Amino acid sequence: MNLQAVFNIAEICAQHGVKEVILSPGSRCAPLTLAFARHPAIQVRTISDERAAAFIGLGMALTTRQPVVLVCTSGTAALNYSPAVAEAFYQQVPLLVFTADRPAEWIDQLDGQTIRQENIYGAHIKRSFSFPVDTQHPDANWFAQRLLSEAILETKAYPPGPVQVNVPLREPFYPKPGETLEYNQEVKVIQEWSNAYELTNTQRAPLEEELTTFTKILVVAGQHYPDPVCQVPLQYFTRNTGAVVVADIISNQHNLPEVIRYHDVFLNGNATKKASELQPDLLITLGLSNISKNLKLFLRAFPAHEHWHLQAAGEVADPFQSLTRVIRCTPQSFFSLIPNGKEANTKTYQAEWLEQEKTASNYLQEFLGQNNFNEFIAFARILENLPNNSVVHLANSMAVRYANIISLRPEQNITVFANRGTSGIDGCTSTTVGSALSTNLITTLITGDLAFFYDRNGLWHNYLPLNLRIILLNNHAGGIFRLIDGPRQQQELAEFFETKQVLDARLTAQEFNLKYYPCENLQQLAENLNIFWKNGPGILEIFTQSEKNADFFQLYRQHSPFKSK
Repeated sequence: MNLQAVFNIAEICAQHGVKEVILSPGSRCAPLTLAFARHPAIQVRTISDERAAAFIGLGMALTTRQPVVLVCTSGTAALNYSPAVAEAFYQQVPLLVFTADRPAEWIDQLDGQTIRQENIYGAHIKRSFSFPVDTQHPDANWFAQRLLSEAILETKAYPPGPVQVNVPLREPFYPKPGETLEYNQEVKVIQEWSNAYELTNTQRAPLEEELTTFTKILVVAGQHYPDPVCQVPLQYFTRNTGAVVVADIISNQHNLPEVIRYHDVFLNGNATKKASELQPDLLITLGLSNISKNLKLFLRAFPAHEHWHLQAAGEVADPFQSLTRVIRCTPQSFFSLIPNGKEANTKTYQAEWLEQEKTASNYLQEFLGQNNFNEFIAFARILENLPNNSVVHLANSMAVRYANIISLRPEQNITVFANRGTSGIDGCTSTTVGSALSTNLITTLITGDLAFFYDRNGLWHNYLPLNLRIILLNNHAGGIFRLIDGPRQQQELAEFFETKQVLDARLTAQEFNLKYYPCENLQQLAENLNIFWKNGPGILEIFTQSEKNADFFQLYRQHSPFKSK
């Protein structure tokens, strides 16, 4: 193997602006390790557990919106990246995955640590490349360098996502004593000027005219990274058209004034009160998935006459079963349209939604203000006390649902992340660690016990950030199954669905040098929340009982003013 060609990989990445590498050590990937570790413009962190490593890289890329490189050895190491690669694919996060491999002639020859690695991530990768094993010929060297630029550009091309480069490597893996390898500044680098995805003047005029024909416009924002560039035109659009904006907490639109945040409380599928008044005639959607099942069921039961989805490029989903048009532009370009709205009618539509929003807000405030210790009320106290201008990661599965019901106040200015591309519990802690490594802001993970203990290896390394905080809701089970009618009614619930466990995080905190704050009542919770974010990295563990949590959540449903008679 020509080691200079591998060192060129690191140089090309650096010239494309790549700054972060997450490495899982091994023998086969040694040339890649040396190439990245010695490069002065690249920071390399070593994470032994490949599954955790990939999610840490995901968290870094989520926060920076820039490609992060993953490097692993051959064999099952590459397979362990799969959950994070799938999450990155569905959440549109740029990852560049280098998988070291044996040369093709040694695949399936009973050699150690060898599996079929080409295109190993199948349909869950934007593109998979195979690096040439021999780059001695000038054409092969040209091909190798061209391939790397293509791979890096592909991670960023809209929609962004993960890209694999499989790198077959022959021994020797290490430079000989006295052998000097340098970074060739003259490597071939291909740059790209990306499309602006703006509406043209010829597109704007008919859209502005068509918008005037609708009086009940509903904008639904799915999962999206924080985008201040979009928020200003969206505010103007709602004022000009009377549109209503509904935003799940993971849309990061909860900072908008008059945004509908409590839709999970007052929408109820085909049993929604005032459904005909709330039903839109034009639905405009942007972003990725929505958490709220109530919202999905409502929009399927009462579909809009027209449904326009705003997406610059890529495949488009139809989760509400009502899609009629795809508009290929950025949301900010669309929302800069200035139609002549029908003011009286549109204000009536806004008023209907705001009336429901106010009733839902009052009900939540009263219900969650009780002096009753359970995880729903604890969650409300947590969200109330989150530091302003901070970052929060919501683990699957009940944490993200509680947060979507309770929501955040606009003035808190909190950025929200969650692994809702595939909605798994497997990498929530690791993703938060990666995110915290990429910002100076306080970064808080709110998680359940199963998700936390599943991903403890996300803490097993030498890079725990000082801005990391973990809030663990420990009901000693998968409590969500007590809240779902199907499993809740089965005699196998406790053993085969909830998966009861007896662990707590005290020793985990001790092992990883984290401060530990146990809470068993509201007074302890209030006292600990007062100091938790001020005292450095730590775990705040809230102990509740799964059965009591379920009973209280059922009371929330039963007492709701929106409950169908």
